[in-house]
Amino acid sequence: MKFNSLFNKILSTVNRQPSTILATFIFALASCTSKPDPYKGWTTVNGNPSGNKYSSLLQIDTSNVKQLAVAWTYHTGDADTAAHSQIQCNPIIISGILYGTSPQQKLFAVDAETGKEIWKYKPFDSVPGGKGMYFGLNSNRGVAYWTDGADDERLFYTAGPFLRAVNAKTGKAVESFGVDGKVDLREGLGVDASDLFVTATSAPTVYKDLVLTGTRVSESMDAAPGHIRAYNVRTGKQEWIFHTIPYPGEEGYESWEDKNAWKMTGGANNWMGMIIDRKTGIAYIPLGSASADFYGGKRKGADLFADCLVALDANTGKRIWHFQYIHHDTWDRDPSSAPVLLTVRHNGNDVDAVAQTTKQGFIYLFDRGTGEPLFPIVETSVDTTTELTGEKIWPTQPIPQKPAPFVRQSMTEKDINPYLSAEEYADVKAKLATYHTGHLFTPQSKEGTIIFPGLDGGAEWGGPAVDPADATLYINANETAWILKMLDVDNKSKIGEDYASAGERLFKQNCMSCHGADRKGSGNYPSILDENKKMNKDQLVQFISAGRRMMPAFSFLKQEEKDAITAYVLNIKSDLNKPFHHELTELEKFRQIPYTISGYNKFLSKSGLPALSPPWGTLTAIDLNSGDVKWKTVLGNDSAFAGRPQTGTENYGGPVLTAGGLLFIAATKDGKIRAFNKRTGELLWEARLPNAGFATPAVYEINGKQFVVIACGGGKLHTESGDSYVAFALSK
Repeated sequence: MKFNSLFNKILSTVNRQPSTILATFIFALASCTSKPDPYKGWTTVNGNPSGNKYSSLLQIDTSNVKQLAVAWTYHTGDADTAAHSQIQCNPIIISGILYGTSPQQKLFAVDAETGKEIWKYKPFDSVPGGKGMYFGLNSNRGVAYWTDGADDERLFYTAGPFLRAVNAKTGKAVESFGVDGKVDLREGLGVDASDLFVTATSAPTVYKDLVLTGTRVSESMDAAPGHIRAYNVRTGKQEWIFHTIPYPGEEGYESWEDKNAWKMTGGANNWMGMIIDRKTGIAYIPLGSASADFYGGKRKGADLFADCLVALDANTGKRIWHFQYIHHDTWDRDPSSAPVLLTVRHNGNDVDAVAQTTKQGFIYLFDRGTGEPLFPIVETSVDTTTELTGEKIWPTQPIPQKPAPFVRQSMTEKDINPYLSAEEYADVKAKLATYHTGHLFTPQSKEGTIIFPGLDGGAEWGGPAVDPADATLYINANETAWILKMLDVDNKSKIGEDYASAGERLFKQNCMSCHGADRKGSGNYPSILDENKKMNKDQLVQFISAGRRMMPAFSFLKQEEKDAITAYVLNIKSDLNKPFHHELTELEKFRQIPYTISGYNKFLSKSGLPALSPPWGTLTAIDLNSGDVKWKTVLGNDSAFAGRPQTGTENYGGPVLTAGGLLFIAATKDGKIRAFNKRTGELLWEARLPNAGFATPAVYEINGKQFVVIACGGGKLHTESGDSYVAFALSK
């Protein structure tokens, strides 16, 4: 693009503020040099190796975005409404070919200009259980690409417990990788994880000839350790491992009071993805909480490296620095997305930084090389009072002083939804008075604790976008109050126990936290009251063993335990009177804890409306040079409050930015994709999708034409499941 036309393009697409025009102009001018533009394509999940979800494409801008229309639609053909199937994939585009995944985790390649299918790879030879019974399927948020620069092109992604390598040209398994084209992620962890739930939701990350991956594991006491591993891209050989739960003699080991934690405790896993600085070879890897999520009596201490950002040498796995976001987490407040690499202006100097958004609404900003915070973080005293036997709350938590939180962080009476009827308002107010609430780190309780901004609150797995021209971070967020109650659990089997009593006991230990004491479901977890109309005994036992998407596999349970749970859930009268007896091993005894949660329950009125006042979904722009908010707006609208000011909705999936002055985002429960002016937050365009797009869009160009594509899988938040990828382009 010529100098003058580029300058005119910039003037037409930005808010006419001199400082903004100058910053954008300088950045765009730099892209005119012979140096390759790192932001022109969409070759990795989140756009490029910095993870900033930014595209330098200019064809679609603030002046013509209203002319967007559907360019093509691709149907994967394997959605299942009964199974609440989803697509959460952020596709990648390599040499004109778009690669993505389907609801049943099939990997596909389509022509990125037309949407015409080229090939499809099926990871499972067969899916047990028939229609509606897709056992063992994990959610998938993307794939990674590697090439030797010649003829070898590979795609890497995880389906089930296997990291898979697929030929990018043919869609066939690369059989020289691991065993028949796959590596079992349950192996090489240093413990016997053959019966544990281990998969990966986020795409692996390729660096040189290594493929690095984290894992998703159970969030209960049966969790496998979440160690980080690197594999040879050609052979699948495990090249290194970083122990996220440190072994004796390793840094962090002393942070656990139980010195056997490295052998017994699980979690501290990277389920949300990572980012690698290609210049320095440093991998920035956020880690989740240790198991179990809401009770820490079996893991007293600060619990390193749970809830940390760790900086590792990507070549060797050696730790360089770390920062712990939450000490001894009992709120499930692990970081929720991969961090972003950026450069900020700090104290008069350009500083290479790494930014992390969190569920509690904080943004942490660090010097990439040293881990030093760029804004003050204060260790702040918190309430340590707990009624839970064996629990030991950590006395302080690290609170960033800037930027300010991008969501509310406590719910009190003044935050009750004003749009409720008088009767429902009074009922919510009375219930709120019985719960523990008022600040971010309120300990868990038997009466009920308000978890806010929510178990799926604040920033979610879509993560932020960052404009490299001016270091502005854009983040979509949820604000939903949840009620968490801790219930006593009887772990002891009784002499003469039968399947009926054992099944009920085991259900409370393993299943009630998701499906509720009444088995009516909670949060995003379904009711199983009528499961005997959907499954027979063999199918439910297999389902318990393999898991599906949000439900982890319970393969660690012995056959008799699965049979007892099945008899109880399906009310198999011929089995309920069978005698039950099972001797516990040392590990099984360790896994038993005295409490479980009543379920993942949102704080709702009697009619099912949010107890919390809106907004429930927001979009915020924050200047990371100064830490100041530029603008904030509501994201989405709830049809239950038609005629009211826009409320926002829960949202999953991230925003993307373009040099054309735009921010694109789907993510909302109301099933739309939207374009905002990234300078002002003004809504410029929206379109209804065939199904809700709980994913992050991708932006790319083919033959001079710019496209925006989004996966429309639905399935979450009780929306209808779909099977399409929809691409938009200018209609004129």
